[in-house]
Amino acid sequence: MEVAVIGVGQTSFGTFPKKSLKALFFEAFQEALRDVEKGLDPKEIEEAWIGTLSTGGGQLGNQAALLCETVGLAGVSAHHVENACASGGFAFRNAVMAIRSGRCRVAMAAGIEKMTDLPRERNRLWLGVSGDVEWERLAGTNFPGIYAMLARRHMYEHGTLKEWITGVAVKNHANAVHNPKAQFRFPIDLERAMRAPMLADPLTVFDACGITDGAAVAIVCRADEARRYTDRPVMVMGSGAATDYLAIHDRKDLTGLLAARKAAAQAYKEAGVGPKDIQVAEVHDCFTIAEIMAYEDLGFCEDGQGGFLIRDGLTKLDGPIPVNPSGGLKAKGHPIGATGIGQICEIVHQLRGDVQEPIRQVKGARIGLTHNVGGSGGTAVVHIFRSPE
Repeated sequence: MEVAVIGVGQTSFGTFPKKSLKALFFEAFQEALRDVEKGLDPKEIEEAWIGTLSTGGGQLGNQAALLCETVGLAGVSAHHVENACASGGFAFRNAVMAIRSGRCRVAMAAGIEKMTDLPRERNRLWLGVSGDVEWERLAGTNFPGIYAMLARRHMYEHGTLKEWITGVAVKNHANAVHNPKAQFRFPIDLERAMRAPMLADPLTVFDACGITDGAAVAIVCRADEARRYTDRPVMVMGSGAATDYLAIHDRKDLTGLLAARKAAAQAYKEAGVGPKDIQVAEVHDCFTIAEIMAYEDLGFCEDGQGGFLIRDGLTKLDGPIPVNPSGGLKAKGHPIGATGIGQICEIVHQLRGDVQEPIRQVKGARIGLTHNVGGSGGTAVVHIFRSPE
């Protein structure tokens, strides 16, 4: 059974100390309802999946029920999805699977995170639970350190240059300038980014995403009923997901993410398309090296050639394969649980051709992809979408 996206909505991504979790979720949900052009009675939503890592650095409890109650969905079957930074993408996958199974007609996938409720020092601690605690976190490393090791290995094996890695940040900041919902709406030049304070050699502070608050919602339904709600449904062509060893010392290769490769292969096969058919993509650039690895994991280029796509400008907005027109995690922001749904919001708008800021609109895009990674690649989920016919 085919599945269609009929409405999407998201808050701005940024730091909102005066906004509660409920307020953020309500804002995103209301925007998604408004986006269903022919209207949707919220009572038609039968299942809901909400992705979040921790909603405030350790605040546990029945968050899915609480947030659904906040938007008038008390009584709905609600599920909390936690899969590190891929929580939102897996929430969406679960909603798609529920429709496909025939369990429900209309479902909601959402994501939320409030990362600024805790001091930065404690944020660093609880974020570490997305990696291997025993062999990585307790041994003194962190995500910047892990991705720095991946970057060094890529540079060693493939000759990737530091300026190509940091070039990802330059590109994504340039896109975010024109995205009113992005967290960091300012351009950066390569020289400034290269000279920025070192985070973990070779990565500077401009090679990493920030601490972010935000929420996003996607509403899906059976494709054969989508026209009841909208004249421009976006079809879910393929969905793939996989895992890998959590600790990087257990992996055979440090220059790519096996989970992402397996997830992409599943999604391509299900969709009946290949990498060359993708016309716009939102990928998980938590660190700049992650985007370069994503190019290779998704088949946009051969292994070891990801840096050349940046060098030659092939993934810019006007390039043959625009990547992260939203600004990506790097500049749009990375509110962990909301990230995967935020990527889907962007691709839906791109494929419908209704991006609010025309300068960011990828002209003529009909097939798009989202790539959402958990931690340093312990889990990954890939989705492929088709524009309205």
